[in-house]
Amino acid sequence: MSNLVATVQSIRCHDGVSIVTFSLGEQILTMVSLELDDALRVGSKCLLSVNASSVAIGKNLSGMLSYSNQLSAKVVAIENGKLLTRIILNISGNRVESMITVASSERLGLKVGDDVTALIKSTVLSVSEVIA
Repeated sequence: MSNLVATVQSIRCHDGVSIVTFSLGEQILTMVSLELDDALRVGSKCLLSVNASSVAIGKNLSGMLSYSNQLSAKVVAIENGKLLTRIILNISGNRVESMITVASSERLGLKVGDDVTALIKSTVLSVSEVIA
């Protein structure tokens, strides 16, 4: 599980569904939620959580994608196992883990220092803590 410190920019709610946007440095994150913490307000600083298996990686992307969260990231570490590769990314000063297959890592030709795009579906983010 990776954590990101972000600030709530907006909250929109309709029929029990909420869409929350967060600033993460200069980048924007979007989260879809069916349940929001009552303490969550515009301007709140939060700890967001995402599972490593929910963080996809793109390299040299072009064209349109349905992912709301397309975050600029830098590869800071790569650990290859027999089947899976653990990749540590720096996203606006936050360390985020991605778990992809070794075949995907090889196909992308990932190396430490590469600039990549972290792709995170808005439905897999969660607020683990409202900090302030």
